[in-house]
Amino acid sequence: MRNKNIVLCGFMGCGKTTIGKQLAKITSMEYIDIDQYIEKQQNTTIREIFEKYGEDYFRELEYEACKELSAKKNCVIATGGGTLLFDRNIKTLSEKGTILLLDVPLSTIKYRLRNDKKRPLLQRPDKEKIMEEMYNARLPLYKKVANQIINADKSPLAVADEIKALLKKQQL
Repeated sequence: MRNKNIVLCGFMGCGKTTIGKQLAKITSMEYIDIDQYIEKQQNTTIREIFEKYGEDYFRELEYEACKELSAKKNCVIATGGGTLLFDRNIKTLSEKGTILLLDVPLSTIKYRLRNDKKRPLLQRPDKEKIMEEMYNARLPLYKKVANQIINADKSPLAVADEIKALLKKQQL
């Protein structure tokens, strides 16, 4: 059994959930999405937490979730888009995990999210402008904290297979 976790980061639409589930399946690791974990713990949605209590409260819940999940072993952990913008989360998750950036060009992100109806940020007329601004601000931060950058501009199975091959070679 592998001791370290695989922590997936990247911009919305990069495939953290889809690739994470696929990777967990083909490696017999447990898959955990931090946002879903928080929602289950709080018995409410992330959107409702933000609306009722604000971002600072959510970020505290997120930090607690990072501490709890990093204590586990042999997991694929999908982070939220903002999780690794905070040093304490980076430190906590990297202590017992390898951080992988699922790197996808902005053009692919825009295509993948063109019909998205779930993300509140994208339910606005200037969604492409907002996506571009956030992408350009966040990508350098993701690259800075990642132990490895994975080209995720291909099928989820191809990306999961590539990560599995790196695990077998003990390069992660």
